[in-house]
Amino acid sequence: MTPGSTRRAMAIAAAVLAVVIAASAGLLVGDRMASSTPGVDSVDAGFARDMQIHHAQAVEMSLIVRDRTLDPAVRTLAYDILASQQHQRGQMAAWLTEWSLPQTSTDPVMQWMRGDMGDMAMGDMAMGDTSPGGAVMPGMATAADVDGLRELSGVEAEIRYLELMTVHHRAGVEMAQYAADHAAEQQVVDLAQAMVSAQDSEIALMNDMLAARDSEA
Repeated sequence: MTPGSTRRAMAIAAAVLAVVIAASAGLLVGDRMASSTPGVDSVDAGFARDMQIHHAQAVEMSLIVRDRTLDPAVRTLAYDILASQQHQRGQMAAWLTEWSLPQTSTDPVMQWMRGDMGDMAMGDMAMGDTSPGGAVMPGMATAADVDGLRELSGVEAEIRYLELMTVHHRAGVEMAQYAADHAAEQQVVDLAQAMVSAQDSEIALMNDMLAARDSEA
């Protein structure tokens, strides 16, 4: 790794730690915030449901590339993403349980972002997989993309993973930033902002890794 990539990797490790601390803090303060709970159509609930779906694909792709590359930097990045995002999925599921809200919805995804959905950089996002409600989730790879990743190995797998995950993270950052700006529950705001910081750092690192492989997302 170059000195710049090493510094970025260290920054990512610190950001991941901040995410874990924020999630743990959410568990501790949950009982103190019981005076009112988010409604089923709230930003808090929508973010918790949709980000679980979004994170699930990041975990899946990270597991795939972990077994298809011997590059230690890519494997470390993949492990950090799958570990942190799986942890966050558990935290968001716990929130919905605490609020007595369903884990899934038949409504279209992203309604909690109100009219801001149209402001997202759709041209920069892969638009493929669908939610239980039938709408497309921004940034998610298509089923064909994920299947294609499974067929690759070595540098080819690294490049495709970094490309797909960069697009995935860009959308995730916009979703998390909206939640950080509009959610009512402080534990949601804190975790969403920690996601923004961690994924911004990971995007920068992935851009460095792609440049080192003469590619870009």
